[in-house]
Amino acid sequence: MTQPDLLSRTVELVDIASVSHHETAIADHVERLLRGTSLLVERVGDNVVARTQPAFGQRLLLAGHLDTVPPNGNEAARLEGDVLWGLGAADMKAGLAVMIELARRITQPKIDLTFVFYVCEEVEQEHNGLVQLLRERPDLVAADAAILGEPTGGVVEAGCQGTARFEVLLAGERAHTARPWMGRNAIHRLAPVLERARSYVPREPEIDGCRFKESLQAVAVEGFVAYNVVPDRARVVLNHRFAPDRTVREAETAIRELLGDSISEDQGDRFTLLDQSAPAPPSLGHPLIKELVASTASPPRAKLGWTDVSFFAEHGVPATNFGPGDPNVAHSADERVPREQLDACYAALEALVSA
Repeated sequence: MTQPDLLSRTVELVDIASVSHHETAIADHVERLLRGTSLLVERVGDNVVARTQPAFGQRLLLAGHLDTVPPNGNEAARLEGDVLWGLGAADMKAGLAVMIELARRITQPKIDLTFVFYVCEEVEQEHNGLVQLLRERPDLVAADAAILGEPTGGVVEAGCQGTARFEVLLAGERAHTARPWMGRNAIHRLAPVLERARSYVPREPEIDGCRFKESLQAVAVEGFVAYNVVPDRARVVLNHRFAPDRTVREAETAIRELLGDSISEDQGDRFTLLDQSAPAPPSLGHPLIKELVASTASPPRAKLGWTDVSFFAEHGVPATNFGPGDPNVAHSADERVPREQLDACYAALEALVSA
């Protein structure tokens, strides 16, 4: 069989708009491409799943999300030589192109295969297509191991860091700004909280040979009553990325300890966990993931962002990230993917699953 033109397939996908919550057109397209194969193809909402018949007693699931973030002047695909520019080129329509061509072309697999094309990865977890599939058709996401086609530049990015958002509410007392000593300025009280966040020294634990790097950032600040009023309330939201050697509760405890006496619940202050997504371990010891690493030219590295490997880890399925495209350009106006990464990722996965 001839080598697939993965770049042209990616152009085709980029030119189908699929911002989160609007994936029907691309789901229709993917379903049409897969219906002519020997795979069992099923549709749950706008999630498309294609599977081989059980034959080997071990199943590998390859997953990719259909949605993109909103456009940034890069809606249309633009091909310059062997580089494709456009919304979703890296995150993750290049990965989808690799999955589609594997599904269409692998006629003699050496393991059972499931290909999952799912919706709403780029928005709140409650809308995520994997969550919908687990709720409505858990059999479709059952597997012994999983590979997420997230952009990794063709390098295995192991596990993922967890993420948590914390809300800090600081109390004060209103007064006229002409007589501020009669009150207590809640915005001024943000200073030590922000300073401790700014001076945070990230942990860099090494897990299975992969070095993770945590972070803490203030991402929202609010506090206002009127221009002549000392504010009695101020709010800051902190985003914490934490390595998979900590639970969500341990990460929360660490941030509470960091902020220390800059927050006083006795004075009406509050520290609240708004939302969280658990981390995932590297899982590099799983035979299929080890084999994938061996087929690439680079050693694995830690995934510093959060991905849906967490979903699979939470349900007992070892998973990793592997796909074409530079993760550093994802969601940017300069999002792009080179042909060589598409071809290299396809070759590594083909070697992994073909007899």
